[in-house]
Amino acid sequence: MFVLQIKYLSFFFIIISILSFFNIIYSYYLNLYLNLNTYYLSLIVSLLISILFYKIKAPLIKLTIFNKILTVLLGYILIPLILSIPFYFSIYNLTFLNSYFEAISGFTSTGFSIFDNIKYIDQSLIIWRSSTQWIGGLYFLYSIIFLIDIYDESFKKTLTNFISFDSSEVFKQAIKIFLLYSSLTLLIFIILNTISIRSFNSLNLALTIISSGGFLPINDLSVIVKNNTQIIVISFLMLISFFSIFFYYNVLFIRKKNINFFYEDLHLIIYLVVINFIFFLFFSFNDQFLMNFFSLASSVSNIGFSIDNYNKNLSFIFLILVIIGGSFFSTSSGLRFIKVYSLFKYSLNQILSFSKPKNIFMNKLMFSKINFNSNEINKYFLSIMIFIMALLILSSILSFSGIAFESSFKLAILTLMNTVNSSIYDLAEFNFDELHYIVKYFLIIFMIIGRIELLTILLLMKKFLFKN
Repeated sequence: MFVLQIKYLSFFFIIISILSFFNIIYSYYLNLYLNLNTYYLSLIVSLLISILFYKIKAPLIKLTIFNKILTVLLGYILIPLILSIPFYFSIYNLTFLNSYFEAISGFTSTGFSIFDNIKYIDQSLIIWRSSTQWIGGLYFLYSIIFLIDIYDESFKKTLTNFISFDSSEVFKQAIKIFLLYSSLTLLIFIILNTISIRSFNSLNLALTIISSGGFLPINDLSVIVKNNTQIIVISFLMLISFFSIFFYYNVLFIRKKNINFFYEDLHLIIYLVVINFIFFLFFSFNDQFLMNFFSLASSVSNIGFSIDNYNKNLSFIFLILVIIGGSFFSTSSGLRFIKVYSLFKYSLNQILSFSKPKNIFMNKLMFSKINFNSNEINKYFLSIMIFIMALLILSSILSFSGIAFESSFKLAILTLMNTVNSSIYDLAEFNFDELHYIVKYFLIIFMIIGRIELLTILLLMKKFLFKN
């Protein structure tokens, strides 16, 4: 049973070997030999592991949902371990913990960095940092499909045009997701080049934008983004990771359009329009609407890019947008807009039913024509409760370590929502290298918890703590 789980991960070690090979070619092309041997090492190790995992034979049995969760969790532990090799064996003398922290932060698309000055890092290692986020975003999409049984049938139906859930079609589905994900990455890269952003920066930004990551190829994005056109284009590009990746497939390749497959995305568009209108009316101080729009796009997609210093009073508003998140089947994190909106709709329905109990108000689950399902609503409430509990635990740990309470609270939110500590959240100057090693371990744990969905943690607790 455990062997079947291992075999699922072999595909991602192959991708790591491909990325390692790319960095070797890139290093030779630009005469960057400082960290060349590290990529050879990651190439050999990842190839050996992928072959080993794939060759192991296993009995043909159906995996339970708990085994699937453990598989995904195992990937979030093992894959960053291989991704940390170039960091650990680089010329920058990183400890194993710092190397693993950097890899975990990248793989979970969080963006916390041990490096305080990216300017002096080897270009090939910068690309490797961005690649950890790219493969992490891809792994997250695969995990959604792998754990589809956790989610509701209404979500499952939205994927039927794109994904087959037949176990015999797993390889084909994996290739389909990989090609779409890679194509969108290439598209972002091309668009960034067309707006006069040099190829090296375009490549790194493309790798991090599609994965909803926060790593930058330079300390300050303002050095790259210099005019309004670039600000607008990057803002819209960040929204790619806000919407479902399967939405683009339905738009481009499905001939018979069905509105049912676009309900979530239509609601997300309305959501974006509303919050931008609110910001335009109330928060566009001194004609800062363009900067606010960039921050909104960055926050709702959980990327966290910033190009200017913002009013500190707005940081918690942007944090709320980070918590809400984007589409259920996007690379963004957060609680997910569908959960928050459905709970709001359900709560409003309950309030109205008290005043006029004979009438039915808004008694429909979001994106479907069926009535509210109590089990689904309970799942949403549980997800929020688990988030609050995790937030309180992590913020308390950070506070006890000597970090100011406000910073601890913000950092805890960003950790659980896998969003980088940029200036729009007033945490740009935070130094992770100086943190106590125990605090780093806790951040690693909670970054993983935030990425694998809080509900999966509850299911694991149920499995191991209760016999029935």
